[in-house]
Amino acid sequence: MENRYDLIIVGGGPGGIASAVEASIFGLERILFIEKGDNHSQTIRQYYKDSKRVDKDWQGQSVEMEGNVEFFDGTKESTLEYFESLLDHENIDTLFECEVDRVVKEEGLFTVVTPKGDFTAKNVIVSIGRMGKPNKPSYKIPASLKKVVNFNPYECRGHEKILVVGGGDSAVEYACQLSTINDVTLAYRRESFARINDINLEMITRYDQEERLRVRYGIDIDSIENEEGRVRVNYNNGFHTVYDRVIYALGGTTPVDFFRKSGMELDEHELPVISEKFETSVKGLYTAGDIVYKSGGSIAMAINHAYHILKDITGEDGGLA
Repeated sequence: MENRYDLIIVGGGPGGIASAVEASIFGLERILFIEKGDNHSQTIRQYYKDSKRVDKDWQGQSVEMEGNVEFFDGTKESTLEYFESLLDHENIDTLFECEVDRVVKEEGLFTVVTPKGDFTAKNVIVSIGRMGKPNKPSYKIPASLKKVVNFNPYECRGHEKILVVGGGDSAVEYACQLSTINDVTLAYRRESFARINDINLEMITRYDQEERLRVRYGIDIDSIENEEGRVRVNYNNGFHTVYDRVIYALGGTTPVDFFRKSGMELDEHELPVISEKFETSVKGLYTAGDIVYKSGGSIAMAINHAYHILKDITGEDGGLA
């Protein structure tokens, strides 16, 4: 698989599939379709019951199809079969079981950062939906600690004693980022980092050696408790420590994490600020699908988004009359 593309599509739902098909019809030759699940249309596969109806008009929204990709009423099975046929028909590179960490633009070219390597493109379309959630620990998190137990670093105020839990790239990046104005400890249950990139490994090693933060290897957490509004962390070695805040980075990402990492300007609902052509504040970086709207949107709407995005990217009409 090559590393440089005309277009990279992040997300394997209807908006992503339509983006890939429209891109091919509009004449783009190098197209990469990335999906974190093991197949396309994960929301339909996982959350729709067998034989469930899939209607073109959703929640009273009557949508006229505008592009090259049709959509019509059907069932879960017929809809999945239809999307499968669309992907098979076009010459598109696909990469499944690959979660994109972020999209970075440098000197007019995007780099899409993934655990399976970095890929570059002139334009990127993000169609990731709203179903992604961060992984949570197996033990109970007391409801009274909700404000100080987080899954990203954006609630931190500074000058706090913070525990970051995890051993991946996000955990390392959170810990190093927060250590500039906080007292940070990173706890990882294994004896060494095995799944972070070389840059992050060098950074966390240096920060630890320079005592800018602490790394506690080979330690796990049995439980957490509320201790006068702070978080008492009970470790499996019999000891405990009290922190102002705990941040879990155990895998999985929310759309907001991804948006922020990719440099998108967000509105008051933490959704990307977009143009009429669905372009974000980062020129050449687009969004399609239900993440465009606060209340979500229909499959037909997502498919139409793809058509308008490709018209904007190419400045053409895609062969339509």
